[in-house]
Amino acid sequence: MKKFSVKSIASAVCSVLCAAAVCFSAAACNTPSVTGDVYIVSIQQTDDGYTVLYSDGTTQTVGVAGDDEYAAIKRIWEDYVAQTGKDITFAEFIEQCLNVLTGSERVVMTDLLSCVSVYAEFIAPEETEEGETSEGAEGSSSSQVLQVGGSGVIYKITDDSVYIVTNYHVIYNNKAEEDKNGGSKIGRNIHCYLYGSEYEPTVIGYDEQGYRIFEYGSSGIECEYIGGARGCDIAVLRADREDVFAVNEAVRAVTLADEYYVGQPVYAIGNAGGEGISVTKGIVSVDSEYIDLDVDGDGKKESNLRSVRFDAAIYHGNSGGGLFNEWGQLIGVNNAGYEEYENLCYAIPGSIVEGAAENIIYHYSDGDEETSGVYKPELGARLSDRNSRFVLTENGYGKIVEDIYVNILQSGSVAEQAGLERGDTITAVVVNGRTFTLERTFEIDDIFLTLRPGDRLRFIRQRDGAEGSGEEITLTSEMFSKVV
Repeated sequence: MKKFSVKSIASAVCSVLCAAAVCFSAAACNTPSVTGDVYIVSIQQTDDGYTVLYSDGTTQTVGVAGDDEYAAIKRIWEDYVAQTGKDITFAEFIEQCLNVLTGSERVVMTDLLSCVSVYAEFIAPEETEEGETSEGAEGSSSSQVLQVGGSGVIYKITDDSVYIVTNYHVIYNNKAEEDKNGGSKIGRNIHCYLYGSEYEPTVIGYDEQGYRIFEYGSSGIECEYIGGARGCDIAVLRADREDVFAVNEAVRAVTLADEYYVGQPVYAIGNAGGEGISVTKGIVSVDSEYIDLDVDGDGKKESNLRSVRFDAAIYHGNSGGGLFNEWGQLIGVNNAGYEEYENLCYAIPGSIVEGAAENIIYHYSDGDEETSGVYKPELGARLSDRNSRFVLTENGYGKIVEDIYVNILQSGSVAEQAGLERGDTITAVVVNGRTFTLERTFEIDDIFLTLRPGDRLRFIRQRDGAEGSGEEITLTSEMFSKVV
């Protein structure tokens, strides 16, 4: 999709009017307001005309393909007035809606309404300034309440809940002492802050066991951990909607991007250094690569964690924060960077974020206390990519495409039951009658995160030069395993 040059349009129309890696947890068109005023976030040119994105999340396509920019903007103004009922002249629309803030700066302001800082408490052995574990009076490790700061994004808002996505490593501490930390290594006390209402948690005293007591202020929002997965480095927190909206009723859930491209401008938003939410800018450097990351701090790296590489500066505390494109859409969740290399940073792709988050929320709400976290079917086949190549697309961007080849097949596996054979090339997956065309091998893993017991699954494949369809199978709970 080609980005519509709002600034150039504004100039043109005004002239016409005048004439006439490491885990990084540590009036009409107004700016966002609690009154719910609707303004234009962006205008994009498509094959059908121009698509307008409004601040309330709605979009509208103005079918003016082939018209000049003046006619296009006039049509957009007319449709805007009809949609919102605003009493605004064309000249006022140009002045208020098509200024420089209609571009990336206004988008960033909107994104800030979806971003939070996150703080988690753990009871763990306290370390000295030299990094050594301090000793108690009898030589045993001295435990204390430790606090870790990170970031998050508001993923979904329902009638009674606000769901926040962050990194698993933000709310998990391998050093936490389970017997003292509520029976797990998950943060025993988690709070978040909305942008603009941040407060520095402070120690106000000690309890009867000598543990620090942190005070989070009136803007600190208590959060509940509802599930996560080390293998995705994704966790979901839940807060009461009433508590969130009491701080700021203008908050909004993120909008997920359908795709992203190398060279695309991006904005990283997060709690850098634990000093509060800030914004940095860069570009997508690599659209998809695999990194090794010690997610839970146990010294064992999670291998082949698929990531987006970008060069916007992030720091400890940025973990769990959002990576947004120039249209304000979430393309990933920041989680790592290399301290020894400048701006070599990584984010979990949006398709994994969405798949894992929806999976976690589903199992939190399914009424089964035995299920918590992320579950997906085991394909039971080893796939390899062949004929990988870079191609330009009709919209002027480019992408890598590859052939997905079945290399090894396990007996009795989902892949075998679905009729795949060694040597097949998989071209599409059909889920409940909906076809997903495949261009990259990792897309199968992403799709499998969205599957649930009872779903119907079928593969489209090429065999001996001819395209065909495998068997449709119905997934059972026995086919799923937990992502740990």
